[in-house]
Amino acid sequence: MDNRQQQEQTVRIDKWLWAARFFKTRALASAAVSSGHVQVDGSRVKPSRSVQAGSRLQIRRGDELFEIDVLALSERRGPAKEAALLYAETAESQAKREAARELRKQLGGPSARPEGRPDKRDRRKIRQFILKD
Repeated sequence: MDNRQQQEQTVRIDKWLWAARFFKTRALASAAVSSGHVQVDGSRVKPSRSVQAGSRLQIRRGDELFEIDVLALSERRGPAKEAALLYAETAESQAKREAARELRKQLGGPSARPEGRPDKRDRRKIRQFILKD
């Protein structure tokens, strides 16, 4: 196998994460890898690290943790249906994410945000509340 064929069987991890649609831009993917939110086979890596089919990735994106197996490689960002064919999420990972989602729903999360800017009456109430000592 010559050097060119070997290079075609590996892709930079930041490019692959972008192509698989885990991150919106390559810069975000690179930053996530650099800050330790992405691990390959259980170890921290740099954005230039090559990923191969068969690698296991752990990706933390916000509150979610994905544990996936790389099935195929791509340097090109395509439609979401094609991107979903690049990896398979483990059943355990899906169950954990679903349980965490349900827990966040039950806890209620942050309170509802106001719909718009306060009107004159609301501003007066806010001022009275703040100035009240």
